[in-house]
Amino acid sequence: MKDSMLNLAVDYPLLNMFWTMMMIFIWVLWFMLLFRVIGDIFRDDGLSGWGKAGWTIFVILLPFLGVFVYLIARGRGMGERELKRAQRSEEEFRSYVRQSAGAGSQAEELARLAELKNRGDITAAEFEQAKAKVLAA
Repeated sequence: MKDSMLNLAVDYPLLNMFWTMMMIFIWVLWFMLLFRVIGDIFRDDGLSGWGKAGWTIFVILLPFLGVFVYLIARGRGMGERELKRAQRSEEEFRSYVRQSAGAGSQAEELARLAELKNRGDITAAEFEQAKAKVLAA
């Protein structure tokens, strides 16, 4: 048994090993491209349900031809749609951060006003007026 394993390693030339690795790499790339196209089909809001079904059937039944035709017909839009999704996601994140930071800054402003009132730098009426402004904003 040990001899047969040793012979198997000797019988597989180095160039064949590189060729096999390249084929595996291309196979993985192909599946990444296929999943990227299918993901783009389902994420595209401008494509109707029938359009999504048609492209999906085309890509599944004739994968090579379907993917290449999709890339030719709608490839430019893939990047634009991905960019819009990323920008929308970034804007939602920034909005969330602004909201979260805004609530904290209101509390900080009220604490600062209370400290000014306690030190006697502002009167109670000025404190109430500034507090109303902070809470209204």
